[in-house]
Amino acid sequence: MTFRDQDREAGPELDRGRFPVGAAITLAGLDRDPHPWLARLRAAEPVSWLPALNGWLVTRHDLAVAVMRDSVTFTVDDPRFSTARVVGPSMLSLDGAEHGRHRAPFTQGFSRGEIHARLAAFVTAEADRLVAAMRPAGAADARLSLAGPLAVAVVAEALGLGDTDPATVLDWYSAIVGSVSALAGSRGPAAAEPTGSAAAGQTGPAGAGAEGEVDAAGAVAFRMLSDRLAAVISAVDGPPSLLADAAGARGDTGTRLSTREAISNAAVLMFGGIETTEGMIGNAILYLLSHPDQLALVSADDSLVPNAVEESLRLEPAAAVVDRYATRDIRLGGAAIRRGDLVTVSLAGAGRDPAVFTNPEVFDVRRRNARANLAFAHGPHFCLGAHLARLEAQAAVRAVLRLPGLRLDPEYPSAPRGLVFRKPPSLHLLWAT
Repeated sequence: MTFRDQDREAGPELDRGRFPVGAAITLAGLDRDPHPWLARLRAAEPVSWLPALNGWLVTRHDLAVAVMRDSVTFTVDDPRFSTARVVGPSMLSLDGAEHGRHRAPFTQGFSRGEIHARLAAFVTAEADRLVAAMRPAGAADARLSLAGPLAVAVVAEALGLGDTDPATVLDWYSAIVGSVSALAGSRGPAAAEPTGSAAAGQTGPAGAGAEGEVDAAGAVAFRMLSDRLAAVISAVDGPPSLLADAAGARGDTGTRLSTREAISNAAVLMFGGIETTEGMIGNAILYLLSHPDQLALVSADDSLVPNAVEESLRLEPAAAVVDRYATRDIRLGGAAIRRGDLVTVSLAGAGRDPAVFTNPEVFDVRRRNARANLAFAHGPHFCLGAHLARLEAQAAVRAVLRLPGLRLDPEYPSAPRGLVFRKPPSLHLLWAT
């Protein structure tokens, strides 16, 4: 008897009932502190059915890699991905040849060499400027004063929106993400093809968002953003930008993206570049300031900054999960997954897998394999903006660590929160003036 015959004879409810740990997990638990639950799942139910998600959760590193690598069996191309319904089809919501056609024109511009050549000086200067503006006060919320503004400024610069008021860019972003979130249900905001992580287009615990309309505010904001991006693309004598280069590039098929397609991809890059990069910076600063011994190592040796960022990504990826949908019945990690099921990969769970990382709960800035984290995903949807996100986080950490006597303000909570996107709700710092 084949798997498909066995599964249908037994019924999906019977198989899904074999996961008591998954059945006990609530959305609130995953939002507040998922790591104890993820450890239990990884040990006992590495692929578990979670009624709270109305889907499967994959927590083991090797199985997470397998899912993200196999875009034929585990796809993003599903109408439940709400982001595409707001901004249109993009590399975020497509697989196969169409995914490649949308992604290829952006690949060269987001390579490590191009990012460092074109944006390293801007990123460093902007991080230094933001920290200098913070310095006289002796106290600030680094999320609002550094992480968020830096992420907005850099993505605007990369896409050719540098002359647009950052507050306007942020307003567009907030309205569009709010629209996506409304379509997606209660899982939280959706974002873009990750530029700091990998979660996007989330659909809600019951696949919510397959129906409904884009709200008026989101539609207006996307139209205004589209008009501005179209002007960047069409400008003959405009400043150089990654968007203009991508829009004019011919992909592997020899064809160019249409203006509309280029705008859709730029929009999702912008969302990811803001949401996940802000979280990535905040989490890195939080982990360093929460571990004085590791902070001392990094303060004494600046070359440890990149690995400290990777280690914080391993322990607390800014995007905790990515969603896929099964295109066929398949067994994975002992679970009988059925065609059409939501399969959510826990990047946070994979980052603490003891089979890959020794003493996985320990923050160790000298960890040799910290870059084995999956915070930027894996496979065809590996984070296009990983090099840019790393550059921003490293510049922000270096700049803020120059503040004398830097420490967390104990009067404010700073533990990361979030089911999909995890970051401190605030990051209040104190330093000597």
